[in-house]
Amino acid sequence: MAKDDELIRRTRSQRAAGAGDRVVELKRPLGVVLEEDEKGNVYVETVAPLGNAARTGIVKKGDVVVMCSATFGDQLWSCRGCGLPRVLSAIKVRAGPTVTLVLERPEESTKRATFSRKAEEARETARMKAQAKKDMLLKELEADEKQLKKGFFGLW
Repeated sequence: MAKDDELIRRTRSQRAAGAGDRVVELKRPLGVVLEEDEKGNVYVETVAPLGNAARTGIVKKGDVVVMCSATFGDQLWSCRGCGLPRVLSAIKVRAGPTVTLVLERPEESTKRATFSRKAEEARETARMKAQAKKDMLLKELEADEKQLKKGFFGLW
């Protein structure tokens, strides 16, 4: 549960889809039935066989909606854990004839959470190594300054 909360927190500020994200722009009506799981994530319950979502070939049953179009413009907002009413409201008030959704398979969500945690651990390890190197260089600098205070090569 904690890694899901961490993933939600990290993705909340995103305003655009990432390089590996599955993005679909759908005309209204979308041709999907959305539902909410116990964590507040919205997923595709049903894809209407002749609907706009089915025509794209991208939207599949079980896909989790992780981002949705903002009210206007090209920006997206992260809707992980936001609940069905908020996502439906965002779709309803969207200006223009299309809605952009970023979809993720449930197993991708687990991989993304694991990757996010591993990436954070790697960043922390790199930060600690950089700090240790900085401390070592600072000690060397202090030792060199002490040597210089003794005089020119210790002769004076």
